[in-house]
Amino acid sequence: MSHPTICEITKDTFWMLIAQAKEHPSGPGEWLMEQLMDLGPEQAKRFDDFAHAYSSLADQYGLWTAASVMERGGCTDDGFMDFRTWLVAQGKGVYMAALKDPDSLVDAPDYQDQRFDCLPHMGERAYEELTGRSTYEVFDPAGFQALKSELEQEVVYGDGIGYPYDAADVPAYLPRLCRKYMPEEMFQKQKVDIGTWNLNNPNIQKARATAQKSKKVKKERGDVR
Repeated sequence: MSHPTICEITKDTFWMLIAQAKEHPSGPGEWLMEQLMDLGPEQAKRFDDFAHAYSSLADQYGLWTAASVMERGGCTDDGFMDFRTWLVAQGKGVYMAALKDPDSLVDAPDYQDQRFDCLPHMGERAYEELTGRSTYEVFDPAGFQALKSELEQEVVYGDGIGYPYDAADVPAYLPRLCRKYMPEEMFQKQKVDIGTWNLNNPNIQKARATAQKSKKVKKERGDVR
């Protein structure tokens, strides 16, 4: 299957390269690395910027809760970073659907397989190979924030995705994921970190004070908030 020639990394060509790399299941990372090496250091860095921006936009408590369920028992800070990288690697359709409704990840490849999670790292690796420098050495905070703002315009965040849910809320918020990854008997018996947030963390306190729970959680639990 032939594809259009890519000369510049944009939001469209970023997702295009992710999709094309997945057509090479025996070596998707190697294939993508070759493409970015051919494009040169500036475009390799742009690919890395896009990967980090999309990962940052997915930094939402509702998705963290989904990651905890898909991990079958909690998800650390580092684990959630890895999860967001995996999510970007699944492609635009899965990524956008998850931000709109984390429960849609029930239809994604099994998270335990970690499929294609190397792909978002290829920009950084290609840049370092081409220049001998890390992308962190040339990081532009203002440019990165501008890119995030641009990409965010296309994102539709789902109802309640910014709220840190208690364990008791999780089955109502993510019913399909819970049925797939943590059946009720497992959810009840297993001592897990789902919904166990650090309540002394100012970010958690702020989210609990300002963010709204999903309407389906409030309906299920009779919560007036």
